[in-house]
Amino acid sequence: MQTLKLVAVSAGLSSPSSTRLLADRLATAAERRLTEQEYIVEVQVVELRDLALDIAKNFVSGFPSGELQAAIDAVTGADGVIAVTPVFTASYSGLFKSFFDLIDPAALTGKPVLIGATGGTARHSLVLDHALRPLFAYLRALVLPTAVYAASEDWGSGGDEYTDGLPSRILRAGQELADAVAARPAAAAEDDEIVPFERQLADLRLD
Repeated sequence: MQTLKLVAVSAGLSSPSSTRLLADRLATAAERRLTEQEYIVEVQVVELRDLALDIAKNFVSGFPSGELQAAIDAVTGADGVIAVTPVFTASYSGLFKSFFDLIDPAALTGKPVLIGATGGTARHSLVLDHALRPLFAYLRALVLPTAVYAASEDWGSGGDEYTDGLPSRILRAGQELADAVAARPAAAAEDDEIVPFERQLADLRLD
């Protein structure tokens, strides 16, 4: 059985945190889908509030601490990433942005990323499309179609005839991430196929 690794990045500042709760539920939805497909799944959560000082010091010194480097390596080495931030002043938090500023711009190329955000009101839900999606598009990640925003009133809500409730959105987003992660190793294997030298010569002759 193949082992796949999911890493959830939570930029929540409080404990307990609705941001961490959303990250956990998204990870659980993706893990369940992958387990159903008979994968072994490892889930790791990176709490950015525990790394806040290390992130700030890195910008000054240019060198990450061991804990910060381990978090960066976990994200860049994951098969799929869940990135969740609280909304501050209609955008992602500075801590969230600072962490992803430290990641090599090419390290997330083609990697499936599920984005999410939390806030006190539904008015901030557009942060997913005007802030988070462009950020990960710049990093050349594969940003999944479904993004999840959770306002305070969404927790425990079943939605209505026009809008899916939070649990439905979490389930759909988690399944999208799982399916993208499960498809990626096969695609990568095809891209990495070694073509024998004899076949390369034969192809040249045909040309």
